[in-house]
Amino acid sequence: MLVIRAIRSDDYPALLQIAHESGHGFTSLPVDETLLRNKIEHSIQSFNREVTDPGDESYLMVLEDDGEVIGTCAIAAAVGFNDAFYHYRLGKDVHVSEKLDIRREVATLTLCNDYTGASELCTLFLKSDQRRDNVGRFLSRSRFLMLAAFPQRFADTVIAEMRGVSDEQGRSPFWQWLQQHFFGIDFPTADYLTGIGEKSFVAELMPRHPVYVNLLSDAAQAVVGKVHQNTAPALALLEAEGFTFRNYVDIFDAGPTVECQRQQIHSVQQSEQRRATIVPEAQLHDDYLICNGDIHNYRVIRAPAQLLEDDRIGLSQAALAQLQLDAEQPVWLLPM
Repeated sequence: MLVIRAIRSDDYPALLQIAHESGHGFTSLPVDETLLRNKIEHSIQSFNREVTDPGDESYLMVLEDDGEVIGTCAIAAAVGFNDAFYHYRLGKDVHVSEKLDIRREVATLTLCNDYTGASELCTLFLKSDQRRDNVGRFLSRSRFLMLAAFPQRFADTVIAEMRGVSDEQGRSPFWQWLQQHFFGIDFPTADYLTGIGEKSFVAELMPRHPVYVNLLSDAAQAVVGKVHQNTAPALALLEAEGFTFRNYVDIFDAGPTVECQRQQIHSVQQSEQRRATIVPEAQLHDDYLICNGDIHNYRVIRAPAQLLEDDRIGLSQAALAQLQLDAEQPVWLLPM
């Protein structure tokens, strides 16, 4: 049975393997032992912390299949809590000459910190040989159960930064233009420095004034607001949940950031709490995402279930065992 749980210290080798496989542009998992171990430790502390308002907590989870870690996902409670969280805001500069009867609209990119304090869906990765049978969908949507079950831990606005366009060598057309004119370091290096928390170079070297999009190279203009081909399914899933693009793009690869109010996310609205009851497996048919509702021992499974009267849900004994719950305890559920 597939189980999503909070990451543990002994998951480091599996997380390192995922960091290697995720490749360039996956900023949240740099291939760096100290950083990865710190991320694991910070997540453990976040799950154990009593929280009434979102702060610097980060909830990192892994997906297990019969004990093997095959994927990961995370939620950051409030981005920009300890360091600056940058985006480019796509805007418009209008030039008008009534005398010459000329009007020009020019797209601009302005550096900003507008999403500071928002919660972020991040670090979603499933090993390539496991991308089947809606496993990726299960991994991604499981985070909405956490948002529904523990609203006090998260902000009203939820965002997701989507990976922008880059090639197999990690070359980003957008960054190549910035590299040539402002930074002097390649995309993988900038990506890595950000991943390990070294962000001061962004403020030091980033253009201090709005950038006119039409002055970018043709290749750079073509990828502003576009996603990497491997990220397109993840974007489609979020759009189906109600996330929209509000003209904010990543400062390195110009990938889009999408947002939604937490209570407007479709899966958050569809989530509900019920009391678990053991039912024979032969009576269970519909697939559900089911969360044990225990932040200190957080677990989510995908299992057949049956909705019953009196706000109960029928589950198998095996499903309850995977959730590490007893019968008659409350669970959170979401239709698959």
